[in-house]
Amino acid sequence: MKIIGLIVAVLTGGLLVYAAEDFPAWSDPASPASTYLSPHFIEKTIEETSVPNIVTAVLADYRGFDTMFETTVIFSAGVAVFLLLRTSGPKTQQTRLYRHQLTGVTLRIKEGADLPPSDNFERIDRFWTPHDLIIKTVCRLLIPFIQLFGLYVIAHGHHSPGGGFQGGVILGASIILLAISHDLRTAVKRVAEKMDAVLCAIGVLIYAGTGALCLLLGLNFLDYKALAPVLHVDSIMARSHGILIVEIGVGIAVMFTMIWIYNNVSSGGKYNQGL
Repeated sequence: MKIIGLIVAVLTGGLLVYAAEDFPAWSDPASPASTYLSPHFIEKTIEETSVPNIVTAVLADYRGFDTMFETTVIFSAGVAVFLLLRTSGPKTQQTRLYRHQLTGVTLRIKEGADLPPSDNFERIDRFWTPHDLIIKTVCRLLIPFIQLFGLYVIAHGHHSPGGGFQGGVILGASIILLAISHDLRTAVKRVAEKMDAVLCAIGVLIYAGTGALCLLLGLNFLDYKALAPVLHVDSIMARSHGILIVEIGVGIAVMFTMIWIYNNVSSGGKYNQGL
């Protein structure tokens, strides 16, 4: 099996190297990208899309198909990790451990027995180690500001550096920081596993649905000019708003896919204490 995998990798690499010979030379001023694509984007982006950030305009408008499939690939990665790692079936653990938050006394409670008061005890795992109070407090104070900055990056991605990918990573990292500084169970209480799975798909659906809406309104897929009557703006501003809509979809997909992958990888698919 390893030999077959090696042969496939070598053949694929050789095919890629062979195809790379057809690419234009590095920094070739006569290449198609340098002769008409780049000049057009630089000169016409604001005129055609009303978006000052040329990179965002290229990613979400001119090259919208490619970015949509990039978002789909991210969602597919989350699904693949879930299918490979998530464990199911009857639980083997017959008892639960609880620790008193003030005295440190640990109780072992059998499944189905009366649980201790939640305001005095916290559920822990067999390999539980004390958390640092300073780290927990600092992270709890920082996380809202991190999330606010992530929302800013998404909302202003078509006017300044940023966008859905960057903002989604920042938002996802904020929940992962909560899981690292506290524990995985605390993070899962904030963002449940079903929520991760549903919102990952919704993020992709927002992107693809925007393109489908453009088709229903009589123009090409992801041609945001079709949204002008719906948004009550002119066709140029409609392209700007369309870029923002799909960037929101990208941000949602990236954020919750990150959380989904982290939860499964850190806990081996068991969703217990995690890292």
